[in-house]
Amino acid sequence: MSTVKIFSDSTSDLPQGWKDTFNIGIVPLYVVFEEGTYKDGEDITPEEVYRRVAASGVLPKTAAPSPADFIAAFHPVISRGDDIVYISLSSSLSSTYQNALLAAGEFPEGRVQVIDSQTLCGGIALLVMKAVRAAEKGYSAIEIAAMLKQSRNLVETEFVVDTLDYLYMGGRCSGMQNFIGSLLKIRPVLRLVDGSIVPTSKIRGKKEKAVEQMLQNALVNVDRMDKELLIVVHTLAEEDAHYLETAIREKTQVNEIAILNAGCVIGSHCGPHTVGLMYMLQD
Repeated sequence: MSTVKIFSDSTSDLPQGWKDTFNIGIVPLYVVFEEGTYKDGEDITPEEVYRRVAASGVLPKTAAPSPADFIAAFHPVISRGDDIVYISLSSSLSSTYQNALLAAGEFPEGRVQVIDSQTLCGGIALLVMKAVRAAEKGYSAIEIAAMLKQSRNLVETEFVVDTLDYLYMGGRCSGMQNFIGSLLKIRPVLRLVDGSIVPTSKIRGKKEKAVEQMLQNALVNVDRMDKELLIVVHTLAEEDAHYLETAIREKTQVNEIAILNAGCVIGSHCGPHTVGLMYMLQD
């Protein structure tokens, strides 16, 4: 029976320890400045991205891995006889999923299963870890793919940005126009719905109020929350992240809370001082 290797892309923002321990493959997206193109998580840091944006006032572009990038990553695994499950950034936000599908078509049918996560960042990480556990139990790539297509609908992803400038300039967030007029007074809580980012709450005042609203939104689901793993993600917002971790530990029975640092691609669209909560609901 073939071993199944789990792949994702760099927008999953998995910590290096998880990637090493569970042998998770990562295909990086690209961050593109006028002076050069960099691999997310390999050639440039989020701090450098924010520094350049602050200096120039211009956001970098981001680009999906090409089909050739995916083929290069997948080929050694398939050649040694193993199968692959690849979990992508939401297809509503990037062409990464489509390019992975094109690459999968270059291998024997069924050997590479490509799953649209319909989420981002820590939401992808939750699905990756679910896939890793299934692979360890001996599930086939086809079985894991079928499970993920059901599980992705149970992922809850919300986040609070410190400024809407990055999302608005990047053009990646539907519904943002409704907030531009009151940008200085209103902080939205943003949520992934059917793979796209939409505002769910309008909070007036300090960012802390929006973070608290996001926490309360999660606690409404505490009885349905999968207690195995909850993820807090941030971009240079350690204080907010640790506040959420502490509050969640006090008010839930979650077994593990992981704090992840969002990478360059996520940071390029959300900006610094963003914080998010990602968890799964039980079936």
